[in-house]
Amino acid sequence: MQTKKIVIVDDDENIRKTFVLLLGKKYRVSSHKDSEEALAKLRNARPDLVIVDFKLPRLNGLELIKRLRETGFEGEAMLISAHPDMVKIEDLSRFSISHFFVKPLDLNALNVSIDRVLQPKKLLESTA
Repeated sequence: MQTKKIVIVDDDENIRKTFVLLLGKKYRVSSHKDSEEALAKLRNARPDLVIVDFKLPRLNGLELIKRLRETGFEGEAMLISAHPDMVKIEDLSRFSISHFFVKPLDLNALNVSIDRVLQPKKLLESTA
């Protein structure tokens, strides 16, 4: 089975390092400090999941996910934010964002959600 790829986009270096430590044993994890860096690196890459902070320099996380979707990205997307009042539920739906987590992050809940969205479809159907 091919290892799933996850991309983390957050301007907080500690958050990026935490994700790499948390997920690096099960998944191929890469991280980027801002939306422009992520867009440049993801032009040809097709990760299985992107986890994006809402408040980023230049483009916010929703704009980043919107642009990724416009380039054909069909993978899973999760949004994280310390500012939940700035995020509209309609936007999560419009950009096919499956999960929204508020900082400080519940790493256990996040890990469970990541495992679920990246589970093979057949395995998911057999557990339903």
